[in-house]
Amino acid sequence: MTVPGFIPESAADRTDAALRAQLAYVTAHSPFYARLWERHGADPAAVRTAADLDRLPFTEKQLLRDSQAGAPPLGEHAAAPMADVIRLHASTGTTGRPSWVGVTRSDAEGWTEAVAHALRTQGLTRDDIVIHGSGLTLFVGGLPVRDAVERIGATLVPIGTGASEKALLALQSMRVTALHSTPSYARYLAEYLRERGHDPRAFGLRKVIVGGEPGGGEPAFRAQVEADWGAAVTEGLGNADMAPIIFAEPPGAGGMRLTAQDIVLVELIDPDTGETVPAEPGASGELVYTSLNRRSCPLVRFRTRDRVTVTGRDTDGAPLIRCVGRTDDMLIVLGVNVFPSAVRDIVQALHPRTTGALRILLDHPGPRVEPPLRIEVEQGKHEADATLASEVEQLVKSRLSVPASVRLVSPGSLGRSEMKTRLVHVADGSRPRGAGSRPGR
Repeated sequence: MTVPGFIPESAADRTDAALRAQLAYVTAHSPFYARLWERHGADPAAVRTAADLDRLPFTEKQLLRDSQAGAPPLGEHAAAPMADVIRLHASTGTTGRPSWVGVTRSDAEGWTEAVAHALRTQGLTRDDIVIHGSGLTLFVGGLPVRDAVERIGATLVPIGTGASEKALLALQSMRVTALHSTPSYARYLAEYLRERGHDPRAFGLRKVIVGGEPGGGEPAFRAQVEADWGAAVTEGLGNADMAPIIFAEPPGAGGMRLTAQDIVLVELIDPDTGETVPAEPGASGELVYTSLNRRSCPLVRFRTRDRVTVTGRDTDGAPLIRCVGRTDDMLIVLGVNVFPSAVRDIVQALHPRTTGALRILLDHPGPRVEPPLRIEVEQGKHEADATLASEVEQLVKSRLSVPASVRLVSPGSLGRSEMKTRLVHVADGSRPRGAGSRPGR
């Protein structure tokens, strides 16, 4: 394996050649990177292989925001003229300010091929009829996934979000075999159908393909979605700044493998030290991405803030991963790192005594939280469940090693999301922290 750990030796020479070409292009077209590398005393010409990447500094998200603020619309890292940009996407992250991403025609083609490869890895074929339940707007999990589904030759039903009645009509009118959406929408749509007297399993879906937020890899959440639909769940992981889907899960594999290796070079690092972490089973760290053939908005050693664990290896030896959360969503309670998605998995595991819905309440924005961790949990039935709150508190304490204070609320009172569900809410009116990004994703 190469040093980053995700590219097999058989592809190392091709990847290294693409990396050298990309760095040469970025050097010639990006004033942003010219200054960044000069400031750090880094020489991109000295990077000949993936093993040399640590000679270059990381790219932080805030640097990209500052670049766009100083040189709108796309910033000095764009590296291609706006006349060559055929589409714009955006991500908001945790600040609420859009970060724009430009896509040239060749960039879009690279995305389409990479996403089609990811969806094939997840089991999608040309015989499938797919409800596409992701927003067909600025979200990178929208239009690019549509292009990829059509590239595969599957039949696309472009429902988007906010149109669940049309999803019901499609389920009733045709033999839909697959749903692509965020994990939140897969749960939301199942509840929507049951509230109208329909059993989601009766529609015969065989594949639920999710991404865009944590959830698809949480054992209890995944088990509930599979029970809701009577269908297998697979997940993908992407990044709005880099590509819609970069990792995808083969059915039954137990993790996601790199599927965008032709356009993205992946490193795993220790988020505290920045040192490379070998992608061996049991390892954990933060994903770092480098573009390999990007024209507009190419990025070099971009810190995603996505925390992952390596769950094992696929049949050909490729590392398999699960995303456990984002470092910028992480909470710190008494020195212990707590990911909101881990709290959700505890609550979801108590279904049907809970609905699975919850809110983590903060007096002030994190990451540091004064104990106990305050959680509102939606109970699964209207009558009182005398021991439920204390059970959640005990589970949080035993599994996450932090004290919790749980308040039960009535079913349906926490609302539902058709896109990404926000798990953390700040009482002082600051923008709530999210459960994750991604395709995005």
